[in-house]
Amino acid sequence: MRELGGLLVIAVSVGLTNFAGAIGIGLSGVDARTRLRVGLAFGFFEALMPIVGLLIGQSAAGAIGGSGRYIGGGLLALTGIWGIVQARRTSAKEKEGSLQLRQLLVLAVALSLDNLVVGFALGVYQVPLAETAIVIGVVSVAMSLLGLELGQRLGERVEEWAEELGGGVLVVLGILLALGVLK
Repeated sequence: MRELGGLLVIAVSVGLTNFAGAIGIGLSGVDARTRLRVGLAFGFFEALMPIVGLLIGQSAAGAIGGSGRYIGGGLLALTGIWGIVQARRTSAKEKEGSLQLRQLLVLAVALSLDNLVVGFALGVYQVPLAETAIVIGVVSVAMSLLGLELGQRLGERVEEWAEELGGGVLVVLGILLALGVLK
């Protein structure tokens, strides 16, 4: 049960980037079809990237040995720091515009790249592949749909806060993993 709790915390923390992206999309107003497309695209790539990362992580885990905890924690923390830096650099004008399928796919892939690193870090700990992908994918879809809804109601300030919060949570998780608090 403790393992599932940690996995849910990680899923929510990486899902915050999708939440933030969905808020940005929702600010311009979306119909039911766009909501479905965004939720499915974000969820698919959020679930796919950890699988790739887990496969890389599990094969590398034996070679890394005892230092894997520090490497995985460091990668999570660096991913979080990168997310915070990117959130600070991205202007509101860069986030505006209509959403086409190609843009949606590029956005979904870009937002899920952190999951590649998360998957690698989790692979070092030998977490179950299918369970991880399912939990992260489901949480991502839910957070994306919630972000779309809130985007229409809350405004740009929450979008920036969510990205930075997501990065901050990854940094904290990385530190906790490296210290052995989360396993």
